[in-house]
Amino acid sequence: MKTDNNQRLFMTVNARPAFIDFEASSLDLIASYPIEVGVCLADGVQHSWLIDPHKTWHDWSSGAEAIHGITRQELEGNGLHVSQVAAKLNEILPEQVFCDAWTFDSFWLHRLFRAAGVTPAFQLESVSMLLNPEQVRQWAGTRKKVIEELGVPIHRAANDALILHHTWQRIICRSEAEAR
Repeated sequence: MKTDNNQRLFMTVNARPAFIDFEASSLDLIASYPIEVGVCLADGVQHSWLIDPHKTWHDWSSGAEAIHGITRQELEGNGLHVSQVAAKLNEILPEQVFCDAWTFDSFWLHRLFRAAGVTPAFQLESVSMLLNPEQVRQWAGTRKKVIEELGVPIHRAANDALILHHTWQRIICRSEAEAR
């Protein structure tokens, strides 16, 4: 991994990043909270956990539920306590992990860890930090193709993290092939 003068990280296929994604109770950046977190590690291994809402979390959007398909009852019955999820993330994630919606994902990450009373052992960065301007322009179109090819449902955290992994890999492989 190397950086340029703008502190942008450049990775190659041999130095793969880990990705994280959250599903949430809504898109309200004051009241929402994370309901599911998924990661795709550098080697492509996925993990995900439903999160039992903390006692202070009450926000719920039926519109968001219609998108991700997770009910509050499912979370309360099958979700892990916030401290368990935070501990698992700290255990398996490397020093840096990347997301594609930094404003939202960082909010939900910090809301999770604050409720757990734990500090993240990793730093969350935007996937754009890994890409040059041309690669940023390629991202949306490549992501769309990856979603079609993988055929996995979107708006589930582990699947979305896997889509990030494959999109990044496809863009980096293309860039490295063009550089040869």
